[in-house]
Amino acid sequence: MHRRQFLGTATLAGFAATLPAPVFAAADTAGLPNLAAKAVPIGKAERVARIAKAKELMRANDIGALLIEPGSSLIYFTGVEWWRSERLTAAVLTREGEVAIVTPFFEEPSVRESLGIDAEVLTWNEDENPLAAVAAWLGKRGLAKGRIGVEETVRYFAVDGLEKAMPGATVVNGAPVVRGCRMHKSPAEIALMQIAADITVAAYRHTAPRVQVGMTPADIGAIMAAATRALGGKSEFELILLGEASAYPHGSGKPQAVRDGEVVLMDCGATVHGYQSDISRTFVHGKASARQRQVWDQMRKGQDVAFAAAKLGTPAGKVDDAVRAYYESLGWGPGYKLPGTSHRTGHGIGLDGHEPVNLVRGETTKLAPGMCFSNEPGIYIPGEFGIRLEDCFYMTDTGPKWFSEPPPSIDRPFG
Repeated sequence: MHRRQFLGTATLAGFAATLPAPVFAAADTAGLPNLAAKAVPIGKAERVARIAKAKELMRANDIGALLIEPGSSLIYFTGVEWWRSERLTAAVLTREGEVAIVTPFFEEPSVRESLGIDAEVLTWNEDENPLAAVAAWLGKRGLAKGRIGVEETVRYFAVDGLEKAMPGATVVNGAPVVRGCRMHKSPAEIALMQIAADITVAAYRHTAPRVQVGMTPADIGAIMAAATRALGGKSEFELILLGEASAYPHGSGKPQAVRDGEVVLMDCGATVHGYQSDISRTFVHGKASARQRQVWDQMRKGQDVAFAAAKLGTPAGKVDDAVRAYYESLGWGPGYKLPGTSHRTGHGIGLDGHEPVNLVRGETTKLAPGMCFSNEPGIYIPGEFGIRLEDCFYMTDTGPKWFSEPPPSIDRPFG
């Protein structure tokens, strides 16, 4: 469970003092349209193209094959939706474009259900070594002494087993291949992420007027999650922070309830065919103070500074640098110190809510078309409150484009 999911039922407050706040059941979603009804899932042709690109990157990086365990990268290349356990299921891709899936014998029928490409399935029984099957398959392809890449989240027991089964091979980091593919989203991926973002914004607009003083985190989280599902998305997380808890990026476990005059920070996301949204909104239940308004406006401009700095060919870290320079001119920080912005300006997003690369100091990867990021340079004041607005954008041939438009003011936090 992610920290956001654990704390995601922290709290929420109402939209504005002028809005009525009757209590609605979480199931009150009548009339919400299914925004994902026409969403097109990733198909075989796109996965074949991904494998072709991985093949090129393996050759460019002198890697003979790539090992991938269950997770988002396995889904990305093969469509196989599986989990990690002590029984190894994995994919092996070669620089010739061949693909094999290794899985326990009794799991083969289930694994094939989500397999979205043509691949050889290598099965192993409980008394056999699955890495020996991988080694034999690669050996037949002249790779027994080659460089074998592993996706960067592959567990140690699999890496260790591969090295023992292939003593003549060199196991290396497969990130240049996997990142080289996944960082650059296709139009089909962008389309799914756009629908996910649209769903989250619509769910916010449904939830906000249904919040009133005294509501609990569970009450509000249930409303947001129900709206997300009714709109056609899968509820990914609802992180809702109230008052002082908003000063800590991932919140507090202390009991919270909606109160007038307090800051409310909502950080929520949905998935559509596996692709994620991640949007944050901050507002005040009741009347905002002059200080709350000032910090909100400064943080909102921070988003604009980051967006303007996100130019094609610019190192990703320079986006973070631009925001910190602006904040330091206002007296926040310096750097990552508090009060100010204690976390990176943004993270990559796609099949994972957080994926490489990040908009963070020192990141040298240059921005290129298809890259997707969150833009969330929150300002946090320990002991008081925090303001975080978060909208994701993607790089096009002409520069960045928003998935969701940032809000215009603290009085119109949802546009």
